[in-house]
Amino acid sequence: MTPPLPPRPDWLKVRAPAGKRVEEVSATLARHGLRTVCREARCPNVGECWGAGAATVILLGDVCTRGCAFCGVTAGAPAPPDPAEPDRVANAAAELRWRHVVVTSVTRDDLRDGGAAHFANVVRALRREAPAATVELLVPDFAGDPAALRCVVEAAPDILAHNVETVPRLYPVVRKGAEYGRSINLLRRAAAMRPSLSIKSGIMVGFGETEGEVTAVFRDLFSAGCRSITVGQYLPPSRDRLPPSEYVSPERFDLLAEAARAIGFDRVMSGPLVRSSYYPQCPA
Repeated sequence: MTPPLPPRPDWLKVRAPAGKRVEEVSATLARHGLRTVCREARCPNVGECWGAGAATVILLGDVCTRGCAFCGVTAGAPAPPDPAEPDRVANAAAELRWRHVVVTSVTRDDLRDGGAAHFANVVRALRREAPAATVELLVPDFAGDPAALRCVVEAAPDILAHNVETVPRLYPVVRKGAEYGRSINLLRRAAAMRPSLSIKSGIMVGFGETEGEVTAVFRDLFSAGCRSITVGQYLPPSRDRLPPSEYVSPERFDLLAEAARAIGFDRVMSGPLVRSSYYPQCPA
């Protein structure tokens, strides 16, 4: 039996977000009927990002067709896409004067294109209503469909991100229904489809991976054309989700950052509270 982890260390403790800007963003999102990763995943950086003009919006409902052990989203049969959602996202972004908009979604294996056309419509709506904002798409794997990926790439986001989340050995435990090779191939294809597109990925640590395994993932991502990477501590969204194996120290995160930069990554964010859509990672 694995011994229980000690209480969270001080470097993982943050104050709950508060203030006028947080209240304004919360009210606007509620009025437009939008959900964000910032709130749904209890991101520790929500106050910082919202205050700086950035947020991560979740598309395509609140039910996922997969059931990853690390994620708090309900798995099941989702509702049909809302065709008005792209305009609601764009209108909220314009109203809140967002500088950087990250758009992600639940996984929708029930849709023929995995939701790709919906992502593309959101990009077009944002270009129309909030042209000053940079647009980052954090996409699912679209079940490996190149046509779905091309639909998204041709919408011309500023950044295309897809997270590998963990090392290959742990996929059967952490990412049920996903395939490491499929994720790497998605990034490689996106880079080939549009060489000027900024390609990004993220990985969590604390599942029991070794530093050698993480460095090997860095090499795979770089070889696929990824030049921007985030590394953060896995924290379960609720008590019934997969528990972490360890709390990785800030010093070890620094070492992982050094390893990524040595491989050649242009942008590296590595730290206990770093998340894949953390605002400082976006263009200035």
